[in-house]
Amino acid sequence: MRSRELIDSLGLQPHPEGGWYREVFRSSARVAPADGRPRRDALTTIYFLLEAGQHSRWHRVSSDEVWVHVGGDALALYTCDAALRTAPAHIKLGPVDMPGFHPQHVVPAGQWQAARPITKPDSLGYCLTTCTVGPGFDFDDFSFMAQDSDEAAAMRHHWPELADLI
Repeated sequence: MRSRELIDSLGLQPHPEGGWYREVFRSSARVAPADGRPRRDALTTIYFLLEAGQHSRWHRVSSDEVWVHVGGDALALYTCDAALRTAPAHIKLGPVDMPGFHPQHVVPAGQWQAARPITKPDSLGYCLTTCTVGPGFDFDDFSFMAQDSDEAAAMRHHWPELADLI
């Protein structure tokens, strides 16, 4: 399977939110985020791979994140404001020449986000992206939507079709 070849050749490891990843760049420059967080590396980039049947759980990051489709199947990327006041947006990441798909998308800092590959009968079985975060990613700036949280209850009530991503 091509996904297993990529996992091996790119040196990917399991990611806590689901799927596989490897950090490929961490800036040596440091910045002071305007929101009062401690200094962070200016920029980080990872490879992120989801196999068919895997998903990236609902989570948020305190920095802006740029998703870029690199290869494989298209990706359904869902985003929602931090307070879940509006319905989640559904962005389709895919090759630049696929109508209705975008090769990249920015998730603003603090928004909820989740993702899963868009699979069809002729699917390749994986989606490979890069994710670039600025100021750079730090696990202190990352949080999951807890199963027993008010946010999870709101997601289950208003958008039950996306509750499996919690």
